[in-house]
Amino acid sequence: MHIFFEVFRALLKKFFPKDQEKFKVSILYFFGFSFTLFGIFSNGLRHPTEFLNDLLEIIRTPDYLLTDYIQIGGLSAAFFNSGILMLFFTLILQLLKVPITGLSYASVLTVGGFALFGKNIFNVWPIILGVVLYSLYKKEPVQRYIYVAYFGTAISPLVSFVAFSSPFDHSIRFAISYGVGILVGFFLPSMASYFLTLHKGYNLYNVGFTCGLIGTVAAAFLRVYGIQIPIQIVWSSGNNLILSLFLISLFFFVWLCGWLLNGRSWRGYKKLLRHSGRLLTDFIVLEGLPFTLMNIGLLGAISTIYVLLTKSQLNGPTVGGIMTVAGFAALGKHLRNVMPVMVGVTIASLTNSYELGSPNNVLAALFGTTVAPIAGEFGIIWGAVAGFVHNAMVNNVGFLHAGFNLYNNGFAGGLVTIILIPIIKAVHKREDL
Repeated sequence: MHIFFEVFRALLKKFFPKDQEKFKVSILYFFGFSFTLFGIFSNGLRHPTEFLNDLLEIIRTPDYLLTDYIQIGGLSAAFFNSGILMLFFTLILQLLKVPITGLSYASVLTVGGFALFGKNIFNVWPIILGVVLYSLYKKEPVQRYIYVAYFGTAISPLVSFVAFSSPFDHSIRFAISYGVGILVGFFLPSMASYFLTLHKGYNLYNVGFTCGLIGTVAAAFLRVYGIQIPIQIVWSSGNNLILSLFLISLFFFVWLCGWLLNGRSWRGYKKLLRHSGRLLTDFIVLEGLPFTLMNIGLLGAISTIYVLLTKSQLNGPTVGGIMTVAGFAALGKHLRNVMPVMVGVTIASLTNSYELGSPNNVLAALFGTTVAPIAGEFGIIWGAVAGFVHNAMVNNVGFLHAGFNLYNNGFAGGLVTIILIPIIKAVHKREDL
């Protein structure tokens, strides 16, 4: 084992720190390739026609919350869709020559996670195009808004709904759907910037809060004109063994890279834990890549184990939650600020009317870590309180946007922070929050 570590470390040192930027982007590509290859081989080498049919089924199925692509198209098509989007979005960053930071990891891994239950190779592009058009209109570089575009794909189900489920004539549905997506993308940057001031950066999924409000307006207009959006819960089961092996192996590899690059040591990791995590706390910029990779691997594995301990299912939505936690382990989340929130959500889960491992509770525990900065800045008790309140809030706001906003927890988390921060401010008698 010692020889293995030394050989692996030597290979890593060949690329790092000589060319840190190449190594950073290589890890992102590693995630994309891992998901793509897992998708191709998870169900064996299938006939191309069958595989394409599964992929088309994912694209044309209404995918507002909660729609598990694994149930719709199977493991192969779902993970292929996720991996390809991660690869494309990483390539775009490279082509634009955007420096790879913690924000890059958070955005790409979040896109990959949600590409298992809502984002696909059809519905994300009009949002991106809308943001690009906004940057051209403002005569500013696209690089300034690229991450808003990535996170803004949270509203992608609205594009799919208009394209495949709206009452418009079939000949113009696709044009209207892309027009709606472009329009939303165009106004997204200015809206996201404004709404950040409401929660003061204590809600990590800021664009999710923004898309929640956009989705609420869209759903309101559809309903008032007689277009109903049916409630749906598509939730697969039976893949815990294969997905746990895949995820634990993936996160162990990422943690191992960081640990070896740090001299086979945890030394210095405590410094990362001192950060509150409030936006924008970029761990790659502040603490370096080795500690960030260790943090990603650790939180990814813990999140996977949490799902298994609650006797829930590893599927599209839960793996999406795990990947989002892992992504934001490069941008604000760490063990000290995540665990109190998960404890608070779990206490609420044990006392509310849902089963502990139900979709409502397990997804609240994973995605609810959006309010982790509250625990990071104000301590364990307030973190648990935030998690407890978040569990109730997230289970009641989805109706407002009809599931069009995939970052439902980002919407709920924004509301939780808007409510809690003034209370904390009053209790602590602080005016500087």
